Amino acid sequence: MSTEPLTSPFVRKRSGRGQDRDRRHSAALGWGAMLLVMVMIPAVVNAQGPSVGTPFVTLGMATGDDPSRGGAVLQIFLLMTVLSLAPAILTMVTSFTRIVIVLSLLRRALGTMQLPSNQIVIGLALFLTVFIMAPVWQKINQAALQPYLDQKISSQQALDQAAAPLRDFMFRQTREKDLALFVDIAKLKRPQHPEDIPTSVLIPSFIISEVKTAFEIGLLLYVPFLIVDMVVAAVLLSMGMMMLPPVMVSLPFKLLLFVLADGWYLLVGSLVKSFI
Repeated sequence: MSTEPLTSPFVRKRSGRGQDRDRRHSAALGWGAMLLVMVMIPAVVNAQGPSVGTPFVTLGMATGDDPSRGGAVLQIFLLMTVLSLAPAILTMVTSFTRIVIVLSLLRRALGTMQLPSNQIVIGLALFLTVFIMAPVWQKINQAALQPYLDQKISSQQALDQAAAPLRDFMFRQTREKDLALFVDIAKLKRPQHPEDIPTSVLIPSFIISEVKTAFEIGLLLYVPFLIVDMVVAAVLLSMGMMMLPPVMVSLPFKLLLFVLADGWYLLVGSLVKSFI
């Protein structure tokens, strides 16, 4: 059987010279079409009238007749900036840090891991923070916010008067050792009065003090539950129950101890009173 390819007698193979000639003709036709389009577009646009134009976008700055418009835009920008920083302000300069750390350590000490859930822990910490910081907010409202809304003081005076009650709260909860540390890092002179300490030094000192106090409270919470875990583990080991997890057996006893001691009442009461 023949293996030669079947070709039609009407099909001829083009030579290399013929293929080059075809490519040149195609390229010439393409360039000609492009030139024709470039020539025809302006004529069509001019024929349609002056209403048709090319869209463009400009970006620039110009002087305005009303200066209050620029001030309003700047105030909105500053307000959005403050709102974006509100979570950090809430967690760093209030009682929230101590409360949420203590509640998280309590959950670890009980061994419940995910109970109460993160939403419940954070929600309880937020409401306790609002309750503890209510006197401070009232002072800020009376001394700074209301006079500013009544246009009795300027914005700078309002900021200064609003910072005063918050600084007093932070000073009461901050250790002198932490203040001295950040004063030394900032290379400031030894302050003679609390007013000499800038807020940029007071805030990190307050945060460090709050974290240390929270860990101290968490350590005191851990000790009773740790003793329960050790007793249960020793009993199980003496009984030869090597395969039974001690955590599973000790969890009901820890919950029983916490409930009988009215743990939530004692813990929340101690946390709130620690800020008074």
